[in-house]
Amino acid sequence: MRPPLRPWLQARLGASGFTLAYSALSLAVLAWLIAAAGRAPHVTLWDWAPWQVHVPLIVMGPVCVILALSIGRPNPFSFGGARNDLFDPARPGIVRWSRHPLLAALALWAAAHVVPNGDLAHVILFGTFAAFAVLGGRLIDRRKRRGMGADWQRLRVVVEDAPLLSWRWPGDILARLVAAVFLYAMLLWVHPVLFGVSPLP
Repeated sequence: MRPPLRPWLQARLGASGFTLAYSALSLAVLAWLIAAAGRAPHVTLWDWAPWQVHVPLIVMGPVCVILALSIGRPNPFSFGGARNDLFDPARPGIVRWSRHPLLAALALWAAAHVVPNGDLAHVILFGTFAAFAVLGGRLIDRRKRRGMGADWQRLRVVVEDAPLLSWRWPGDILARLVAAVFLYAMLLWVHPVLFGVSPLP
């Protein structure tokens, strides 16, 4: 009998290879969904206005920062945490702000893109992503609480008592903030290539 697909792929690609392949596939599917929404029949829910373009432009700045501070960092509360045994609840970094920073970034991205896309197809698309991100955090909390037992609540209390600015490696933080700037610039460049629409006013 063939083993489940995920463990089978992880055994052959390794943890890092599986994560990269999964991320690439997810981004490809996301790009296809957005393109499909653009081809759907247009049903206007609200009229477009020039100010709406600035909403995703502004919100994507914090989204890129959250992504840069989250990816590859220990986070025992959420999915995809790297080296969770190294997590220091007294210096939790971005986890002090959100137990699920990647889902927070997804929710902000989706909500911001609803504003300038006031047609039915895009509202359904981005609204679904936003709802998935909000509900997903609760589902992960429930699953992690069961799996970690009393450690989940103990870690949560220590994290919530940590300083709001509680990063461990200042040099690493600076590098990640620079990476966030590059990510933002790359998204501005690739957006018209992938979706045929410039995000700039």
